[in-house]
Amino acid sequence: MTIIYEINPPKVIQDTILSHDQLSDSVEKLKERASKIGQTCDGIHLTDSVLGIPRVSPITAGFFIRNSNNKIKITASIRVRDRNVTSITQTICDAILLNLNGVLVLKGDSPPAGPTDSGLVPSDVVKQFNEQGFGKRIDMYLSISSNPDLEKMHKKIVAQPKGFVTQVISSIDQVTRIVDKLKPQGFRIIPCVLVSSKKNLKSAQMLKIDWSEYSNDLVGFVKQVDKIAGNVLISSPNDFGGALELLQKLK
Repeated sequence: MTIIYEINPPKVIQDTILSHDQLSDSVEKLKERASKIGQTCDGIHLTDSVLGIPRVSPITAGFFIRNSNNKIKITASIRVRDRNVTSITQTICDAILLNLNGVLVLKGDSPPAGPTDSGLVPSDVVKQFNEQGFGKRIDMYLSISSNPDLEKMHKKIVAQPKGFVTQVISSIDQVTRIVDKLKPQGFRIIPCVLVSSKKNLKSAQMLKIDWSEYSNDLVGFVKQVDKIAGNVLISSPNDFGGALELLQKLK
């Protein structure tokens, strides 16, 4: 099995900008969690300011994790909604220099304040950086819906990412449909599964996820997804304990 665990880096703003000590404490907790989770999974994926709320850079977070674990694979999201090409270039170069294994280029959620869209399109960004040779130095991924229109993915396919990371899936049929279409074309498919626990219920409701197909046998569901796709990304934004328990059962 190839299991990847998704981590949200610490917020840099709560009611106000956090102090250096508060940020340092948050980073230490991140490193502790990454250390625990790193013993039970094959990779860690770091998100980029989910819901548009400023957080520690996933590249910086990846650096801290890499320093304590030089074997685990680390990938990071890069949102393009509020960046320009120069900024993205710097971020990808940082990821390469810090020995991260891959980047997921995505639009990203709208920020609560400030400009809402740079106008950049993730598939265009990946295509441009692949043409410049960055894809030879670091794996580049694009995000797709759990129910994508597979006949309208021309731009994403032409961009030639290493593969595609799905939004949260809720059925085996969704995984099979995506894998059958895209894996034969040489793309890696990484389905995302949300841990079905009470603590994650609000996230499921916000994402309109119906986990009834797998909530009674989460372990079996994850194993089946991995068997079809060859890997799986575990998301558990509000329940680290539940995710750790799942990964220990899968180990």
